[in-house]
Amino acid sequence: MESRQGAAVAATVSLELVQDWLDSLQRLCPEPLLDDCLKQAGIVKAFLGRPGARLTHDQCVGLYQRSASATGDEMMGLWSRPVRTGALKYIMRAVLDAPSIQVALYRFTQFWNLLLDDYRLQLSDAGTTLCLALVARSPAVGLNRFGHALMLKLTHGIVSWLVGREVPVQQVGFAFAPPAFAADYAVLFPAPVVFDAAHSQIVFAAELGKVRPVRSRTEVRAFLVRAPRDWIFTAYHEHALRLKVRELLYMELGRSLEDVAARLHMSSRTLIRKLRQEGLSFQGIKDDLRRDLAILQLTRGEVALGEIAYALGFSSVAVFHRAFRHWTGMTPGAYRAAQRQLA
Repeated sequence: MESRQGAAVAATVSLELVQDWLDSLQRLCPEPLLDDCLKQAGIVKAFLGRPGARLTHDQCVGLYQRSASATGDEMMGLWSRPVRTGALKYIMRAVLDAPSIQVALYRFTQFWNLLLDDYRLQLSDAGTTLCLALVARSPAVGLNRFGHALMLKLTHGIVSWLVGREVPVQQVGFAFAPPAFAADYAVLFPAPVVFDAAHSQIVFAAELGKVRPVRSRTEVRAFLVRAPRDWIFTAYHEHALRLKVRELLYMELGRSLEDVAARLHMSSRTLIRKLRQEGLSFQGIKDDLRRDLAILQLTRGEVALGEIAYALGFSSVAVFHRAFRHWTGMTPGAYRAAQRQLA
C-alpha cells in the first residue's frame, strides 16, 4: 500500500454524512429508480438504516454518477430548483479560458447565481485570502448539510483540476453546528473545518487567485465523465493528525506507535497526548483503517475471509468476525453475501 490517492480511496464515510443527499433522492425518485441507483452504486438498501453503516469512495462516486444521470438534475434534488443536465459542462466552459483562478472563481459564482434560488455564491478578496461563501437568499432556507459540502467540494475540485493538482485550502466553514459525523469532513477537505460559521465557505490563499489555468477544452469531457471520482475525497493529509497517522499505517499496517511517532518527528508520549486532545487514540485510528480496508475488500473482491483477517493483523478469523460485527453490526460473511446479491 503506497500512494496518498490509495489511502484516500481506502477511506469510508458514515451514512449520516450523506443522509441529506439520500433524503433528497427519496423525494425526487420513484422507489424503483432509487433502488436502481443504489444497486448500480453497489449500495445494499438494507444497510441504509443500520447504525454504523458506511460508504466507500467507489459507492459515493457511483451514486453521484448514477443519480445525476437518472434524475436529470446534476445536484440530485439538493436544491429547490433542479440543475439540468449540461449545466456543469457550461460552467466548465465558462471558467476554462479565464486568465486567472480568481477570474475563474468569479465566473463560477456568477454562473451558479443564475441557477440557484436558495443561495447565492459570494466571492470575497480579503487581500491575503480568497473566500467563496454560500449566502442564504432567505432566512427560511432549510438546512442542507450535504448540499453545502458538495458545493464547496465542487469548487475545490474544479480549481484543483484547472491548475493540474490538488490545491491547498486554508479553512472550510459550515453554517451549522458540528454533527456527530464531523470527523468525516477531514476525508473530504484538505483543511481545518469549523462549524457555526456565519456562512458555509471555503477559503484559499490569495496567491492561488493569480495562478493561470493550464487545462484545455479537450480535457473537459474527461473531467465531467469521471466526476466526482478525482475530487470527492481529498488525497492531502497534512491538515489532520488523524489522517497523518492513518496514512502511515495504510502504507504499513504493522507499524507500532513508536515508529509512527518517530516518523511524525515527535515522541510516543507527545503523539498520545495530541491524539487524546482530539478525542482519538492510536489504536482507534488503526481499527478505523482496518474497518475501512475490510469493507473495501468485502465490497470489491473475492479474497477469503482468512486472508483478509491475516492481512489486517487479526490473530484469527473469529477475532476478525467479532471486530467486524462490532463495527458494522454484521459478520463479514453476511456483509459479503448482501453485496453479492447486487451482482
